[in-house]
Amino acid sequence: MVSTASYVALSGILFALGLVGVLTRRTAIMAFLSVELMLNAANIALVAFARAWGDLMGQTAVFIVMTLAAAEVAIGLAIIVSIFRKRETTNVDDLASLKG
Repeated sequence: MVSTASYVALSGILFALGLVGVLTRRTAIMAFLSVELMLNAANIALVAFARAWGDLMGQTAVFIVMTLAAAEVAIGLAIIVSIFRKRETTNVDDLASLKG
């Protein structure tokens, strides 16, 4: 049987990888995928703690986070595709000029 500490360690590693991805990647798609990795790391931690405490509230919270992540994917990808069609790039540094 796998301990809760192992799940939390896995969650921390995945969250750190997602954070590094957000901070280092220059394309919007890769940053977007890194944010999704961070959300999944939080979901793993929630399920691990729910299992350890014998409470279903953590698993309920995971379903809410997954629903919000699905909505984020739909809206975020639509925005990225729209920007790509107009600018022909998804480079985050080039998108900074959209102010105004």
